[in-house]
Amino acid sequence: MTDSRELIARILSGDPGAFTVLVRENERLVSQIVFRMVSGQHDREDICQDVFVKVYQNIGRFQYNSKLSTWIARIAYNTSLNYLEKKKVPLYEDHCPEGESVDSCECNDASPAQWVHSRQAAIRLCKEIDTLPVVYGTIVSLFHLQDMSYAEIGQILSLPDGTVKSYLFRARKMLKERMLSHYSPEELCA
Repeated sequence: MTDSRELIARILSGDPGAFTVLVRENERLVSQIVFRMVSGQHDREDICQDVFVKVYQNIGRFQYNSKLSTWIARIAYNTSLNYLEKKKVPLYEDHCPEGESVDSCECNDASPAQWVHSRQAAIRLCKEIDTLPVVYGTIVSLFHLQDMSYAEIGQILSLPDGTVKSYLFRARKMLKERMLSHYSPEELCA
């Protein structure tokens, strides 16, 4: 991870390679947020590109009040949110069937059969996360896949820490219910 002050200074001084570094270091985070919120592949790609254009255009306004990645994640979230509002997609409603908790399936065995089985369970879980209401899926992804704190997620989503905790709890509960209703325990963990 590059020092953000140095990287921003290089970008502002016109170093084209510096922005490439910024994109490489944050593209997974941005795509994680955008892909959890937006369903169409073409739209996802456009929004991810849009996010980095906005980052480039506004990098001089970054005030170091948070981590650079948190600021970029906030831009990704707002850009996706604006897209969803234009498409009139519900953000909080439970509009999908049942699912399961990210914590529910831990398969660390080394045998190929068990690895394949755990991989299939992970794929099932990711599909169910995609069916969660947008905000819940985003919080689960940021917390469990990006290892962000409640405070960082709260900054990105403009939510108090307590609300983030509550939404994460609800999302896990929904996931658990959905996964158990769609899959047998044997399908989830070897």
